[in-house]
Amino acid sequence: MTKSKFDLITPGERLLSRDLFRGLTMFLLIAEFTHLFSLLTSSQLEGTFVYTLGMQFHHHPWNGLRFWDLIQPFFMFIVGVAIPFAVANRKKKGDSDALIRNHAIKRAFLLLLLGWALYCIDPGRITFRFQNVLAQLSVTYIASFFLMRYSAKTQISVSIVILVLTEILFRTFPVAGFNQPFTPDHNFGAWFDLLISGELSGGHWVSFNAIPTTAHTIWGVLAGQLLMSNRKPIEKLKTLVIAGLAGLVIGYGLDPVTPIIKRISTTSFVFASGGWSFLALAFSYWIVDMLKLRGWVKPFAIVGMNPLFIYLFAHVGGAKLVKTVVMPFSMGVFSWIGELNAEIITAMLVWYLLWYICYWLYKNRVFVKI
Repeated sequence: MTKSKFDLITPGERLLSRDLFRGLTMFLLIAEFTHLFSLLTSSQLEGTFVYTLGMQFHHHPWNGLRFWDLIQPFFMFIVGVAIPFAVANRKKKGDSDALIRNHAIKRAFLLLLLGWALYCIDPGRITFRFQNVLAQLSVTYIASFFLMRYSAKTQISVSIVILVLTEILFRTFPVAGFNQPFTPDHNFGAWFDLLISGELSGGHWVSFNAIPTTAHTIWGVLAGQLLMSNRKPIEKLKTLVIAGLAGLVIGYGLDPVTPIIKRISTTSFVFASGGWSFLALAFSYWIVDMLKLRGWVKPFAIVGMNPLFIYLFAHVGGAKLVKTVVMPFSMGVFSWIGELNAEIITAMLVWYLLWYICYWLYKNRVFVKI
């Protein structure tokens, strides 16, 4: 029997913690398209533990931080972690610096086109926005790629400068009506959206988030370079933990001055979510690559092997199509436990089938990349 790509990878060649982090992030991300989290916060469940837990899978309405607010930073961060590994692999295969650079530019451009295309589907017209993960990633990826060649001190300095300049821009923007830095739809980010697309995005999200969240990908590159280094595993773990704790202290410490707001990616939010990203990677590295507890990694790693495909598939109607096929059967079989419970089971079945699509691609060695 021909071995799959996953089976051919030995622990010495690949950090399985990176696969776990990316795969688990994508696994949770595609769950959003099943509407499972909305069902868990149905008014029928209000006051229950399920409702309280379900609220953690919804973005905070403004000032605050919930678990779901960390998913996009996690993805931006883990993409950064992967960059030095990918570059090293391409060099090992004999690719020149020019070829690698051109590929990175092409990838960023395609990510931008795909991100924009997703925003043109619902309104049925061309609209330029950067709110989704692909469009923002096109910016953070290419910036981090070109910055990677410089020292860690330089990379950290640039990320801090980006955040400081963003903070200054929001606080000092002089245009009347958009000079309230932390007020929904009355800040620089809202003005920028009107400038590039002629309309506000809805939900108080802003396209300018692509700039401050670049720090997440830069920090991910630094974490990747650390994990690739010859330092002892315990030293790598300590560095990741210290970086994570520093991010939390700075982020939450800034909250009284600069509120933690994901929807406009404030400085405090970037630091706090960046801190959680470092700690999540540290935990994955400790469990998977240091303690060698790897038996449960593969199901999530499978999703992480086709992140672009499953995100696009679910986003453009794939999840809805799967639900259309499943729903008549699941609702019929489970109607006896109540409509809401049957809908929850339906959503979980759709979630499983989205995973199974990734599994089928993995078994057939199909990996969609750009």
